[in-house]
Amino acid sequence: MRDNTRLLEGLEKFGLSLTERQFAQLERYYELLIEWNEVMNLTAITEYEEVLVKHFLDSLSLYHFNAGVQKGKLLDLGTGAGFPGIPLKIAFPELEIVLLDSLNKRIGFLNTVIDTLGLTGITAIHARAEEAARKEEYREQFDYCVSRAVAKLNTLSEYALPYVKCGGYFIPYKSGEIKEELTEAKFAVNLLGGKIEKTEEFVLPNTDMKRSFVFIKKEKATPKKYPRGQGKPSKQPLGN
Repeated sequence: MRDNTRLLEGLEKFGLSLTERQFAQLERYYELLIEWNEVMNLTAITEYEEVLVKHFLDSLSLYHFNAGVQKGKLLDLGTGAGFPGIPLKIAFPELEIVLLDSLNKRIGFLNTVIDTLGLTGITAIHARAEEAARKEEYREQFDYCVSRAVAKLNTLSEYALPYVKCGGYFIPYKSGEIKEELTEAKFAVNLLGGKIEKTEEFVLPNTDMKRSFVFIKKEKATPKKYPRGQGKPSKQPLGN
């Protein structure tokens, strides 16, 4: 196995340890990521140690701020190449995970990873966020919804909160300065049945990357009219 010192150091800072099998699964995941990245755009980060830290460690950093994420039902919205969903599944096998992405080619990659790594209790689905959120099997069915998507919080909340059951959490992974974004999102979050509970800011170990988690608790059911269709959450964010 190649040098994973930076990953090990970061995991230790987050209070998380993995088995040899879990490290081997992450290693194989990396190999598949690079292999598939040659024919389709999955990530701009390809160097081994950088992937381990900026994708894998970043995905697993949630544990440090919410150890409860080890169990329950989790939706990874706009999962892309499988971050954070697949690293979370590897680390916490009891988590039941749905990976959702709008690009079918990525779903092919994700299913290959799932099969190759022998993961169970994880499904990759091809759908637009606003369409799947209207289906009974997904709407308000998840203890957690997470997302590393780059959209602003008011837009992301409209896509994500309809999936979260009352008492559950939407936890976006954010980067950079987010105070203004939080202020802009309050109206949308409240309208959609959520409440911003807290924000956890940190620097990803062995990097200069400023990261944040926003913990949004689902307090009441999302009105049925949301999420709006035809890309409106992005084009006309709530509260703007």
